[in-house]
Amino acid sequence: MDIFLKDSHALSCDGKEYMCAIGAAGVSAAKREGDKKTPVGSFPIREVLYRSDRLEKPSTRLPVRALEPDDGWCDDPADPNYNRFVKLPYPASHEKLWREDHVYDIIVVLGYNDDPVVPGVGSAIFLHLARDGYPPTDGCIAVSLSDMTELLALVDANTLIKIPD
Repeated sequence: MDIFLKDSHALSCDGKEYMCAIGAAGVSAAKREGDKKTPVGSFPIREVLYRSDRLEKPSTRLPVRALEPDDGWCDDPADPNYNRFVKLPYPASHEKLWREDHVYDIIVVLGYNDDPVVPGVGSAIFLHLARDGYPPTDGCIAVSLSDMTELLALVDANTLIKIPD
């Protein structure tokens, strides 16, 4: 069962729609690092990361791993670990996955630009939790906690997230 981006404010899965936020600059088939665009394509789900100090382990058929305070994601195109999970402190530019806000309390890692990694084409493309009011993201897709919980229960290792042009 796949998840489809219907428009800039809605996903669909199993006949149901879910409110979402996408990149502030919309979608693009020519994604670049830092452009605030959500990439076009069909992407597998690699794993689910979550804050075990805030939430119960999500119920899903996907691989799940608890985040740790020193977890990060490299977003430096010149670094050999670009678009990869890293442990902090890390010398190159990176995102902290353990955040004070709740946006990364659950992170669904999408298989975007990871097989192989192409420097500069974009990193850290996730399905994560939306901020209040669903403001745009930096390129990810964001949904509410209740919708994330429902989606994770529906999907499996064969699920694709499909983002049309």
